[in-house]
Amino acid sequence: MDDADLLRYSRQIMLPEFDVAGQERLAAARVLMVGLGGLGSPAAMYLAAAGVGTLLLGDDDVVDVSNLQRQIVHAEADLGRAKTDSARDRLLALNPRLHIETCTSRLTGDVLDRAVADVDLVLDGTDNLTTRYAINRACLRFGRPWVSAAAIRFEAQITCFDPRSEDSPCYRCLWPDVAEVELNCAENGVIAPLVGVIGSLQALEALKLLTGTGEPLLGRLLTFDALGGRWQEFRLNRRADCADCGAGSTAATD
Repeated sequence: MDDADLLRYSRQIMLPEFDVAGQERLAAARVLMVGLGGLGSPAAMYLAAAGVGTLLLGDDDVVDVSNLQRQIVHAEADLGRAKTDSARDRLLALNPRLHIETCTSRLTGDVLDRAVADVDLVLDGTDNLTTRYAINRACLRFGRPWVSAAAIRFEAQITCFDPRSEDSPCYRCLWPDVAEVELNCAENGVIAPLVGVIGSLQALEALKLLTGTGEPLLGRLLTFDALGGRWQEFRLNRRADCADCGAGSTAATD
C-alpha cells in the first residue's frame, strides 16, 4: 500500500483486529456480486469504499424508475442503462482504485461456475430461490464462502455459508424445498431503508470472511422485524439428508 491508501483506509487500519494485514487482504480479494438491486447496491458501495480490490458485478437487468426508491447505487440519469454499467460508474466514482469486471449475462450454468471459481467470496443480492440454489451448488463445488440475505415488506434475514468448514450448513439445509411460495418486492413491496440495513450487514459479513476478523454468521440466521425494531438469532444445523451437502450429494462434483 502507498501513502494514499494508508490515509484513505486509516479508520479501518487503526482497528487492532483489522490492521494493515486486513487491508492488504481486502486489496487482494475478488468478490462476485450477484444482483445489483436493493441489497446489492449498499453492499457493493461499502465493499468498494472499504477497499476490496476487485468486484465482479453480475446482473442482466436495466435500471427502471421503480428501482430508484431503494437501489441507491443507481440514479435517475441511469434509467434504461444496464445495472452493471450504472453500478460500475458509481463505484469507480466512489473509489477509483477499484478494479471492476462486469457480466450482463444471467449467471447460470457454466457462466455462474466460471464466475464463482474465479473469486474468493460471493455475495447474493438476488430475490429468488432458484438462483440461490444455483449459487449454493456452485459455492459448494468450488469451496467458496458466500453471504446470503433477503428482504421483503418490513422483514429481512441474513446468514453466511462456508463450504470450507465441515460444520457449516448450506443454503439447502435452511430451505430444502424449492416448491415453497416465493415472495418478491415487485408483488409484495419493501420499505426502502430495510435493504440498506441488510445490504450493509452483508458487506460487513463479507469483510469479516475475507479478512478473518470477528465471528461471521456461520450456522446462524439473523432476522430483523423492522416494524417492531427487533432482531432474532436462530441456530442452523447441517442436515445429513441435504440434497446439496449431505451424504451422497453431488453438488461438489457434478
